[in-house]
This record gives sequence, C-alpha cells and structure tokens, in this order.
Amino acid sequence: MNSYDVAVIGSGPGGYVAAIRCAQLGMKTAIIEKYNTLGGTCLNVGCIPSKALLDSSHHYEDAIKHFEEHGIEIPGDIKVNLEKMIARKQAVVDQTTGGIDFLMKKNNIDVFQGLGSFKDATHITILGDKTIEIEAKNTIIATGSKPSSLPFINIDKERVITSTEALKLKEIPKHLIVIGGGVIGLELGQVYKRLGAEVSVIEFMDRIIPTMDGGLSKELNKVLKKQKFNINISHKVKSVERVGDEVIVKADNKKGEEIEFKGDYCLVSVGRRPYTDGLNAEAAGVKLTDRGQIEVNDHLQTSAKNIYAIGDVVKGAMLAHKAEEEGVFVAETLAGQKPHIDYNLIPGVVYTWPEVAAVGKTEEQLKEAGVEYKTGSFPMRALGRSRASMDLDGFVKILADKKTDEILGVHMIGARAADMIAEAVVAMEFRASAEDVSRMSHAHPTFTEAIKEAALAATEDRALHI
Repeated sequence: MNSYDVAVIGSGPGGYVAAIRCAQLGMKTAIIEKYNTLGGTCLNVGCIPSKALLDSSHHYEDAIKHFEEHGIEIPGDIKVNLEKMIARKQAVVDQTTGGIDFLMKKNNIDVFQGLGSFKDATHITILGDKTIEIEAKNTIIATGSKPSSLPFINIDKERVITSTEALKLKEIPKHLIVIGGGVIGLELGQVYKRLGAEVSVIEFMDRIIPTMDGGLSKELNKVLKKQKFNINISHKVKSVERVGDEVIVKADNKKGEEIEFKGDYCLVSVGRRPYTDGLNAEAAGVKLTDRGQIEVNDHLQTSAKNIYAIGDVVKGAMLAHKAEEEGVFVAETLAGQKPHIDYNLIPGVVYTWPEVAAVGKTEEQLKEAGVEYKTGSFPMRALGRSRASMDLDGFVKILADKKTDEILGVHMIGARAADMIAEAVVAMEFRASAEDVSRMSHAHPTFTEAIKEAALAATEDRALHI
C-alpha cells in the first residue's frame, strides 16, 4: 500500500494548488480526481471555458457593432460558426488542464484517477478502473461543488440546462430563459445575447447580482437593459415545463400575478451546492453541516484532526481564488507555519462587459453595522482611455472610514474592472487611506485613473476630472 504525508481529494484550483504547496514544503503528496482531466469545475466547465466564450462572443459583437465606427469595414456577412467557437473553447480547456498535468509531474505529485472514498481517517479507497487503497497521514478534502436546482425543476440537460451544458450547445438559442440573475446566469446570458439570442433573466431577489453593492446592481441592470436583456426582478419561479422543443417557465411577480415565459432553452443558474457524494466522510469522522458543507474550524480542520477541507465544500464564497488561498493555508499549517487569510479581502468579479468587481464592505453592510463612512465615486466616461476605447459605462466607488479615512470597500463596474480590482486589494491589505491612493501616480491614459479619481473624491471631494 502506498503511504503519503498528504492526500488531496479533488483537483480543482483549491486541490491542485494545495498539492503543489504541500510538495514544495517537502511532503510526499498524492492527488485523487474522479474525472479524466485535472482542474475541477473551474478549468473544465466553469471559469476558463466561460471566459473563452465570453471573449469569442465579444469579438463577434465588436465586429458587427463597433468596427465600422473605428473605420474597419468588412465586406460581406459576418457569421458565427458556433461549432468552431465551442472547439476553440475546448482547446483552451485542454491546454489549461494539460498544464496541471505538467505541474503535478514537475512537483512529483502522484495522481490517482477515481472516486476517493474514506475507509477510515487515514485510509482512502480509490474507485477507478481498478480499486486501490492508499494511506495518508493527513487529507485535504477539495471536492468542490455542483450546480444547484429547484425541487420542481427537471434538468434534462437538453432544453432545461445547467452551466455545464450551456458551454457546449450545438445551436444558438432563439430565446434563452435564465433562472437566476447572479454571476453565472448573466455571464452565459451575455454570451448568447451577443450571438443573437433573445435573453430573459428571472431573478427572485429585488435586484440582479444581489450579493454585491446596490450601486453595482443598479448600473449593471441599466447597461444590460441597454443591451436589450429582458430582466425580471422580484419574480418567484414556480414551474418549468418542457413541451417538445419549447420550455415554458411560470413565475409570480411581486404583485402575485402569474407571468409566463416561453423559450427554446432554459438555463438554471440558482447557485451551487457543496459536493461530497461518495466521499464517505462519516467513516473518517468528518461532520457535515445542515447545508451539506463540511464543518471546519478557523484552521480549516474538520472534526477529524488530521483531515482538512477547503474551497466550495466549506463555508464562504464559492470562488476559485478563495479555494487557492485556502489550499496554501492548509499546506503551510501542516508544515508548522502560521499562515493567514483575510476573507474580507477576497475580491468578487462578474465577467460581463462591462466587468463588475468588488472587495471589502458594501454600503449596505456598513449601514447595517452602523459604521460611519464617506464615499467617493468617479464615472468611467470621464476618462480619456474610456473614450479612446469607447467603453464609457460604469464607475469606481470607494468607501472610506469617516474618521480615519481607511478604505473599507471598493466597488467598480467598467472595462477591465476584473484586473483593476487587484489595486484595491493591495491598498486594503496595507490598510491604505483614500488619500494614500489619491497621492499615488497612475499612468495616463489608463482605466485605473478612475481609482485615483474616486480616492480623490472620497478625500474632501476633490476629483480633478469631473
């Protein structure tokens, strides 16, 4: 029987990063993955393929809507070859997952393909082509999550689909109904909207992206409506029925009136649930919460002292980069180090265009906590760089403590917000004040100048370019 210092169950961003860090720290490490490729949801059917389709569809939209204004004239019809677009997406996925294979070999990590199932706290049975058993002094559970649904919805994976199927459709929907106005639904909705589909979004809460700052929700709602999205907030879906090639969704609006939506595809994107199927956690003495998450303490240690859990399978935001931080955290804890994660400083991003990004507290959270704060905001359209690229929508908003000027939250919507948010994370990690950021030189012309201007606005309302 093979024996290891650490076994990692699951090879998504949390799992494979944990395995690499364990190996770097001198531990004999194994990683167990039930699917044929490494990388988990993120690399195979999540972050990476969705960004590939977002980029491809963005190019198409630019070609049909914006090239002419730039003086670029293309004779003849510009057509979408969806099969080729999906194939490019798959090539990106294959290259990326192949990179994880390389990293495992480079770090001398043993890879086992099969379902990892606890026999007891130190032995794991791997059910693959053949059944094998390994011994592990410590185990890191990184089994991730799966798409959630609603009890009355039958996901047939043909017309009523999850994000997994939406990444490999054989045709562009005529009318895509999206249940859920969160990150996944809006990103995939925008892919198919650009390619020519009619898109209707049905959201239970009173705004889209409901976990983010209200100002971001309002601005994104405005922009998507301009892009001809049909957005329906405060709607409670009560039935989803497939009739041949048609899907009929019935929902009650906030007045209690029944609204009917008819489309040829329905994307169910109502969140994700922790995935522990087949893990046999109880055999190892690992407790689960009522919500199906693995119960952990502040050190990400489960009820079994030698077993840890990270990523989507534990509490907190279901984000690849959060899982990565937790993977490193556990590896360094096992090595006797004293790592630290500030969960307040894990940014959230929506990869629509314009992109949406945020870190720290929202205005709603600060109000609820009774924290006195000041705000500085700056519109993207006031930037020279935004006018040059014709990306005029959005703003940057900085929330700072009224007395100390320490930055408490940064919220932005605009071109390249996903990349720009890192500046805010760095500033907040070092507990910068709004004035600190306002006094840092930002290259001109750049989108990041909006961060400096918002910081100036938060510092005695002295933005320069508005």
